[in-house]
Amino acid sequence: MAFEWNRMHKWEDNHERAIIEDVEEYICEHYDIGTSVEMTPEQYIEVEKFWQEYEFSVMSYGFRTVLENWTNYREEEGLDLE
Repeated sequence: MAFEWNRMHKWEDNHERAIIEDVEEYICEHYDIGTSVEMTPEQYIEVEKFWQEYEFSVMSYGFRTVLENWTNYREEEGLDLE
């Protein structure tokens, strides 16, 4: 019998969600903010620089997602990205 993992995508979704939540939580605690979309552009740049140093980390997915969410939020709200 060949190895199978039915619904593996559900496991992946759970891991991805946990990574995003962990990155979000750490950023919020570090900057004493309620949500990562509250980061200032300067803080965003700091986080982005950190992420670039660890782009091959398993946590990279979380950083990319949190930073994309920040950018999307600012664009939707008509806020400056810089």
